[in-house]
Amino acid sequence: MQRRIFIRNASLTLGALSLFNQKMFANFLQQDPYKMKMLRNNVGIFTEKGGTIAYYLSKDGIVVVDAEFPEQSQHLIDTLKKQSTAPFSMLINTHHHADHTSGNISFKGIVKDVAAHSNSLINQQKVAVAQKTEDKQLYPNKTFTNTEMYKVGDESIKTYYYGAAHTNGDAIIHFQNANIAHMGDLVFNRRWAFVDRSAGASVKSWINVLDKTLNTFDNNTLFVFGHAFDPEKVTGNKEDLKAMQNYLTKMVDFVGQEIKAGKTKDEVIKEKSIPGVSEWQGDGIERGLQATYEELTS
Repeated sequence: MQRRIFIRNASLTLGALSLFNQKMFANFLQQDPYKMKMLRNNVGIFTEKGGTIAYYLSKDGIVVVDAEFPEQSQHLIDTLKKQSTAPFSMLINTHHHADHTSGNISFKGIVKDVAAHSNSLINQQKVAVAQKTEDKQLYPNKTFTNTEMYKVGDESIKTYYYGAAHTNGDAIIHFQNANIAHMGDLVFNRRWAFVDRSAGASVKSWINVLDKTLNTFDNNTLFVFGHAFDPEKVTGNKEDLKAMQNYLTKMVDFVGQEIKAGKTKDEVIKEKSIPGVSEWQGDGIERGLQATYEELTS
């Protein structure tokens, strides 16, 4: 009964709307649980649950960066297969965390190569062994330590590694012709960051990594972020990288001052704000404060 009333009311609403708004309303009713958006030069992004995925389409092959979770990566694969008959040439992981790599398994048997930084592979294996999920993994068969270049279709894809940051295996994946750089979790855009010390993270080094990144790419580079407080803002520019760097710098300064003042770790992680940081939001401020405290006192 309620469904009939809803449909009747929806129909009346549609009848009162302009043709343009009818299409918008119909799209809302049929909305997919995920979003795909083309950016430049056949490079697009996919978002649903987990770290942002980037993909490149060409007649010679498809390249995917990160894989979210198995269900989400299967959504991506199914959709890309409808758009292209090209094979999946490469899957590249920015780092090892499950919301970026557990979806790798969906690519088993259909992708030629999986690539990641060598530390990312080590971390992925270590976590899988500890969690007894080795049978649910598709590990990289290609690794790099600093920079590596891959060529697929008309696109040249270069990886960069500048040291420990969010983990000790965070890579930047740059689609050179499109001038799009996937930052992975090197940028949590306006969202409190997770610092994984169990995987070799370093807040102080992270600041330097972002500095090197800013010096590597030009002002026309479009950056893809692993996460953002506003789901619509998972892409951005150098100003967003500078804002992330400023947040991390202010966090190190603040925690350092608290340590000098004799504050304990428990006291520091109870803080609800960081002086000079006004844009960062959401849950999880304590994760960064704790990691910074531990790094500065280790």
